[in-house]
Amino acid sequence: MRAVITGGAGFLGSHLVDRCLDEGWEVVVIDNLITGNMDNLAHRLGDPRFRFIKQDVSEYLYVDGPVDFVFHFASPASPIDFQRYPIQVLKVGALGTHKALGLAKAKGAKFMLASTSEVYGDPEVTPQPETYWGNVNPIGPRGVYDEAKRYAEAMTMAYHHVHGLDTRIVRFFNTYGPRMRLDDGRVVPNFVAQALRGEPLTVYGDGSQTRSFGYVDDTIEGVWRLAHSDFHEPVNIGNDRESTILEFAEAVLRATGSSSPIAHLPPMPDDPQRRRPDLTRARTILGWEPTTPLEEGLRRTVEFFRALVC
Repeated sequence: MRAVITGGAGFLGSHLVDRCLDEGWEVVVIDNLITGNMDNLAHRLGDPRFRFIKQDVSEYLYVDGPVDFVFHFASPASPIDFQRYPIQVLKVGALGTHKALGLAKAKGAKFMLASTSEVYGDPEVTPQPETYWGNVNPIGPRGVYDEAKRYAEAMTMAYHHVHGLDTRIVRFFNTYGPRMRLDDGRVVPNFVAQALRGEPLTVYGDGSQTRSFGYVDDTIEGVWRLAHSDFHEPVNIGNDRESTILEFAEAVLRATGSSSPIAHLPPMPDDPQRRRPDLTRARTILGWEPTTPLEEGLRRTVEFFRALVC
C-alpha cells in the first residue's frame, strides 16, 4: 500500500505517518511547513519507503506512481493559527480539499478527510452525535476553521456521490500527546508549558467549560480502523470522558508536580461551553473506543514538553 498524507509533518499527521510505515506501507508526505515541523519526521528520513514533498496543498498536486490512499490532514488547527493564517485556513479547507480529492480520483485511491469537532461550533446538544448539524458563528474568530471544515465535508460527500470516490470523514475531538507545538495556543500545551515554567495556568472565563481529551495513540488507532472500514459518513473520534477546564488544570498540576497558581482571564469569544463526543458510531462500526487513561497520556505528554521547556 502507498499513501499520500497531506499535513504529514504536523502533530496528528506525523503520528499517522509512523503508523502507516510501521504497517509496511509506503508514504508520501506533502506539507508546506507553515505549522508542521520536520523534527516530527526526522526519525523517518532515512527510510526508503518515505518521501517528503514541500508544497502548499492548495496548489495542483502531482505524485508520480500509484497511490492507494490519500489522507487529507493538512490545516492549521489552533485558535492562534486562525488569527495568524485565516486565509490559509480557508484555502486549505476549500482548495486543498479539492486538490486532494482530485488526486485520489485520478489515482483511483481511497480518501479520508480529517475534520473536527469544531463543525459543531458551540453545541446546544451534548454529547454531540454525528447527526447534529452544529451551532457555528460563520463570522466569529473561529469561523474560518469551522466553516472550512464544514465545506470540506460537503465537498468530500459530493465527490463520493457524484464520482463514486471511496471516502471517509473523521471528526477529531481534542487530541493531545507528544509532538504538539509548544506555541500551539491550545489548552494542553499552554497548561503543560506554564506548569513546567512555574507560571500561572491561564484559564479563560470561570473554567466551567468542558473538553474531552483523547490521547494521540488512541486517535490514530481510530483513524486506522476507519481507513479499513467501508463507512462513508462522518465518525467522531475522541474521548467521551468530559472534564471541566479547571479539573484539567488540576490534572496537569499533578502530572507536572508544579505548584503554579491558576489565573482567570476574560472568556474567549465563541469558546464552546461543552465538548463531548457521542462515540456510538465508533464503537458499533469500528469496534473502537479510547483506552489510555488521562493520567497516563498526560505523563507521556509532560515528558515530551519537559525536554523542550527545561
